[in-house]
Amino acid sequence: MGIFRLDPMMVKLIITVLLATFLPAKGAFVPFFEWLTTAAIALLFFMHGAKLSREKIIAGSSHWRLHLWIMFSTFVLFPLLGLGLVWWHPVDVGADIYTGFLYLCILPATVQSAIAFTSMAGGNVAAAVCSASASSLLGVFISPLLVGLVMNIHSAVPGNGLEQIGKIMLQLLVPFVLGHIAQRWIGGWVEKHRSLIGKTDQTSILLVVYSAFSEAVVNGIWHRVGVTTLVWILLGSLLLLVLVLAINLGAARLFGFNRADEITILFCGSKKSLANGVPMANILFPASAVGIIVLPLMVFHQVQLMVCSYIAQRYKKQHDAKAARQMPEKGKAAIESQK
Repeated sequence: MGIFRLDPMMVKLIITVLLATFLPAKGAFVPFFEWLTTAAIALLFFMHGAKLSREKIIAGSSHWRLHLWIMFSTFVLFPLLGLGLVWWHPVDVGADIYTGFLYLCILPATVQSAIAFTSMAGGNVAAAVCSASASSLLGVFISPLLVGLVMNIHSAVPGNGLEQIGKIMLQLLVPFVLGHIAQRWIGGWVEKHRSLIGKTDQTSILLVVYSAFSEAVVNGIWHRVGVTTLVWILLGSLLLLVLVLAINLGAARLFGFNRADEITILFCGSKKSLANGVPMANILFPASAVGIIVLPLMVFHQVQLMVCSYIAQRYKKQHDAKAARQMPEKGKAAIESQK
């Protein structure tokens, strides 16, 4: 079945982790990959800014109740569930894994997959574009603040809190803003070469993952992460996603949103961004901890794609079935009107 198929990006991530496991960057290659990773992160966020269309944001920005709930789900509900999971601590798999779960919970939503699933299921695409884009932009500010607020871990960036925030802004926000400013000149080129931009995104993420896991392998990650831990990460990711989907679905119906908005809430309020999370972790956390901290995020990324793909297909089938039932009725009404 299609739901159990790994997406191509996940296959590339697995290959990258295996490469870092057997051929980690060592010695003189370490500073080279650090420089390359920093450049890749800047390019990644520049491209995110260049892809962001102001017209699409304005088109979907008026639906404030929907956007407010999606932001609540992304930056309040998810972190609260993450804190609950850390407090519950049901399986003894080490503090770094629970730190990873908490970290994924404070990240912004994805842009591409949230919009794609909303479109497939027949949701409010304009609102999805607005919410997902706003989440990605706000996440540059909010996620680092939440890291400092709810996570007890020392930053990879030396210095005080203001210096750390300055480093984050320089590496993430400045390229993003520059890309968005340049959108009026390069927007057409970006739209025309979407597949090339997608490959740039993926290459940037894979470089960061290779660099992070090289450091983690040198520090003995696979002595701390076994099969039991990986199974728990999978089950924990599934539990977290199901809880968020159930709460979002209940809230959408409780607050009287229509079907199209319900779909948008479901898909935009349940996603976490691998594209933002991996580069941000590389800046926020010590190099020795990044590999194990992003492991739950990489597993959750695959779980959310599989589960949301199934849900989107179910919505689509319901919509197609309803349209098929209405067709004969419309035909009958047309014949009656001609008599």
